[in-house]
Amino acid sequence: MSGAIQSAVPLLQVFDILKSIAFYRDVLEFAVVSTSDPAKPLFWAMLQNGGATLMLNSAFEEHERPAQPDAGRSIAHADTTLFLNCEDVDAFYELLCDKHWPVEPPQTTSYGMRQVYARDPDQFCLCFQQPVDQPEGL
Repeated sequence: MSGAIQSAVPLLQVFDILKSIAFYRDVLEFAVVSTSDPAKPLFWAMLQNGGATLMLNSAFEEHERPAQPDAGRSIAHADTTLFLNCEDVDAFYELLCDKHWPVEPPQTTSYGMRQVYARDPDQFCLCFQQPVDQPEGL
């Protein structure tokens, strides 16, 4: 197929882009690889960690951002989960714990995935996962 998709890069609309960049960079160890014009207020960034790339975009112009996030908007983010494949889910769990970020303990699903769930500052759900060996017959 000549139009085969090679990758997908999600764009997340965030309340406070500096806070979101700090989370993905300082907690999850993503590298900031590109940003909007540094001579102007920051409103967009692209980040990478291994094979994962994501973009963050400010949901508001800096002078129009309300004092607090809209609770309804944060609740709606519960419908979105980013599944991030990693080599060692338990290491990611330890990383999040070491950085005092709320995270659920690792679980192994019935379909053979070891997973850890956390939420970013905008309440987008993040699932770090890796396949695990399953007994024969499953």
